[in-house]
Amino acid sequence: MRVFLAALSITALLSCSAVAGPREDAMAILDKWTQAFAASDVDAIVALYAPDALFMGTGSKTVVTDTAAIRKYFEDAILTRRPRAAPISSSEVMVLSDTAVVVAGLNDSMGVLDGKPFSNPGRVTFVIAKRGPEWQIVHFHRSAMPR
Repeated sequence: MRVFLAALSITALLSCSAVAGPREDAMAILDKWTQAFAASDVDAIVALYAPDALFMGTGSKTVVTDTAAIRKYFEDAILTRRPRAAPISSSEVMVLSDTAVVVAGLNDSMGVLDGKPFSNPGRVTFVIAKRGPEWQIVHFHRSAMPR
């Protein structure tokens, strides 16, 4: 009986540590975003945004508030100057609740223009929230790094 209870306790501890929390769920969305950007996969990256997301990309002149405009932004941004990448080099994560997480950090938008590689370092902020069963990006802002 003791062996059974010990095994049951160990199993319970291991299964509890495998359960993701809001931080891990939000970071999984951020990983998907980075992968979709690097793959120039507009459909995959747009699917990560909530339908009512607030979006301000580096080249945005207004706050973008609909999926079609977010799609247009990424079509212009990641379907040109390929291959592209935007790795996040450092970030800070703040869990606001069980359903909302803010990630602020630094990234480097990279690509190739006229056969020459370029780099555009910047600052990026994501608000990732659980909407129903899904985690989605509800706010995005990226700005170029000041010189």
